[in-house]
Amino acid sequence: MTLSYIISGFAVGALVGLTGVGGGSLMTPLLTLLFGVSPTVAVGTDLAFASITKATGTITHRLKGSVEWQVVRLLCYGALPAAVIATLGLKHFGKLNLEIAQIIRYSIALSVFLTVIAILYRSKLLAWINAHPERQLRGHQLTAATIIAGAVLGMLVTISSIGAGAIGATILVLLYPRMPAAHIAGTDIAYAVPLTAIAAFGHWWLGSINWELLASLLIGSLPGITLGSLAAKAVPEKFLRGILATTLTLVACKLIF
Repeated sequence: MTLSYIISGFAVGALVGLTGVGGGSLMTPLLTLLFGVSPTVAVGTDLAFASITKATGTITHRLKGSVEWQVVRLLCYGALPAAVIATLGLKHFGKLNLEIAQIIRYSIALSVFLTVIAILYRSKLLAWINAHPERQLRGHQLTAATIIAGAVLGMLVTISSIGAGAIGATILVLLYPRMPAAHIAGTDIAYAVPLTAIAAFGHWWLGSINWELLASLLIGSLPGITLGSLAAKAVPEKFLRGILATTLTLVACKLIF
């Protein structure tokens, strides 16, 4: 089984390297559907996995100067308290194991669907925002919207482990359409580090992290991400995103039905 986890980690890591998204969106459903891992353990383990891999990515983006730290702080103002509240909620309702597992399963499916929308329509949303500059938020409204977006993402990520990647990046594109693409990626990864770390700590407190599984996934994913990143330029982005969107849609439908 350990070898299967390593291979799965490699496959997901390669896809993340190729497309830039799909880590939590694929890893959590994969653990739930293919390996029969309970939704709570799948979410907790994936959050620990994400906190480690995203920390590595943040170091790279910081060295490149592609992190907007003020935006990171605003997102964290909303996301970190939301993660704590969501963890306490899971702790409070923890005795309802079957019901909570079902809620988490549906939350994962919803997050996957939102990721698909973000993948398919991100460019169209950005084009609409740029065509209607009067609709763009500024000043205190932008600050408040960023904090609220962080809170929503914090709840979603803590419950389902999905949302910090493609959904978070799409929200940043809509709120900050003039932010360079590299800064969108760097900022999205940077705020997700404390968020996933706190959420992972909460799931450790709840006892829903499988450390052996986590180690196996990391062993496979690190070389997978490296090779995927190296091959990214050779494969058309639209083709890859189409495959990813189709795969995620099938996964979400399987989770629900």
